[in-house]
Amino acid sequence: MEVVRIVMLGMTGVLLGLFLKGTRPEYSVYLSLAAGILIFFYMTDKLSYLFSSVMKIQDYLPVDIEYLTTLLKIIGITYIGQFSSGICKDAGYGSIGAQIEIFTKLYIMVLSMPVLLALMEAIHGFLS
Repeated sequence: MEVVRIVMLGMTGVLLGLFLKGTRPEYSVYLSLAAGILIFFYMTDKLSYLFSSVMKIQDYLPVDIEYLTTLLKIIGITYIGQFSSGICKDAGYGSIGAQIEIFTKLYIMVLSMPVLLALMEAIHGFLS
């Protein structure tokens, strides 16, 4: 049911943006930004649940905390990158939005390298 609320909030923002685009196009970007921020604030409760679940996994399994923080950083970078890229594209700056997406993908690769190297070391240890 919560997904329906978020979808309705987003669709309301889109319809109001389309309505304003004809009369006041400069306000449609602000409306898109406001709808995105409202959805983000609604999602913060879900993010706190996600963080507590990841910490429970860390309690059950002997996983290094560095890997879990890397995972949480990757999730945050992905959401922020998509959000800002969408706002840029809505404002008519698609090339800047595409550059943001490329940068976030590269940054995620950089963040995940220590995890990948640790995995490769573990596989190498099993094979030797």
